[in-house]
Amino acid sequence: MPIHDWSQVDAGIFHDFHMEWIPQIKGALNRGILPADYYALGEQIAGEFGPDILTLHRPVAGSPGAVSDNNSAGVGLALATSPPQVAVRVTNPPLWYALKSRVVTIRHVSNHRIVAVIEIVSQGNNSSRTALQAFSRKAQEFLSQGIHLLVVDLFPPGTRDPQGIHPVIWDDDSPSTFEFCRDSPLTCASYRAGPVPEAFIEPTAVGRELTPVPIFLNPEEYVLVPLESTYMAAFANVPAFWRMQLERMLAQA
Repeated sequence: MPIHDWSQVDAGIFHDFHMEWIPQIKGALNRGILPADYYALGEQIAGEFGPDILTLHRPVAGSPGAVSDNNSAGVGLALATSPPQVAVRVTNPPLWYALKSRVVTIRHVSNHRIVAVIEIVSQGNNSSRTALQAFSRKAQEFLSQGIHLLVVDLFPPGTRDPQGIHPVIWDDDSPSTFEFCRDSPLTCASYRAGPVPEAFIEPTAVGRELTPVPIFLNPEEYVLVPLESTYMAAFANVPAFWRMQLERMLAQA
């Protein structure tokens, strides 16, 4: 199935697709692609992370919720009918969808630590300079922690990433290390962590099929992620109206 132009629909539509694609990839990995001593999970990792994110722990009984002893209450105002009288009202739906997005983590059964992460880029990851910097910092932190990474970016480059997402993550826009091709502006990039990280980049474009790409489990071993079949399975669950809109736009491109 050709890649659709997700930049032409609202962020919420891609978010819905994103949330379908993550479990499809996770399921495919757990159904025989990963070796027996690894497993994949769909998880949410936003912002900084530490040992509590890297390693799974036993559930801890939570404390009961606090109960207010204040019986008095005021009257709330309805936003729809009585909006606050302020000079500027700002929202950023793509960013908030990105913050809700999930990734596929791969963990090893010996200590259940994350060894690899599959990240699908959302519109919100590039909705501001701060958001893009946060995304790149998170990717670089994965690599610095020895966590291998696969990034799939199906959105065209913008003013903040004119050569796509890879130079932003790699922090290097030198043409000697990566030559951007405008005919293949979308990016699937796999990063092998280690003392000297290495990038394996597969440029692609709207209208092309996705090819299998590697995700490393350790510096010497990887498996291929079936992006095409999982993309197709996720797209089949997109609401019919939006499937037809995306197919129509693809046919007119």
